[in-house]
Amino acid sequence: QAQLVESGGGLVQAGGSLRLSCAASGRTFGNYAMGWFRQAPGNEREFVAGVSRSGVTTYNTDSVKGRFTISRDNAKNTVYLQMNSLKPEDTAVYYCAAKGSSWSEVWVRIYDYDYWGQGTQVTVSS
Repeated sequence: QAQLVESGGGLVQAGGSLRLSCAASGRTFGNYAMGWFRQAPGNEREFVAGVSRSGVTTYNTDSVKGRFTISRDNAKNTVYLQMNSLKPEDTAVYYCAAKGSSWSEVWVRIYDYDYWGQGTQVTVSS
C-alpha cells in the first residue's frame, strides 16, 4: 500500500512557476505509475499529467502541454510536477495518485488509480 504526501503548492502570480512534489512511502514506488490530478471549486477532479513506472513515458492533458512537466525519481520515491507559465485557471487543489502498472503504461482516468494523496492548494493570481 502506498501513502502519498504532496507539497510545493502556494500562491503565485500569473506567469510564474511552482514545482509540486509527491513523496511516497514504502519500497515499492517503482511498481506504480503515477499521475497528477486537480480539482477547482465547483468542478470535477481532472487529469493533468501521468508518468509510467520507468519515467520514460509521460502524457499531459492539452491545457497544460508546453507548460507543465511531470517527472519521477524512483531512488527518492518522489514524483514531481513542474508548472511554468501559470494561469489563473490553473488554480485548484492538486493531487497525486498511484496505480500498480506495467513498466511503460500511463493512466489518465481517475478510477484507474489505487492510491491518492491529500492534495496541495495552488492559487494563481491575475
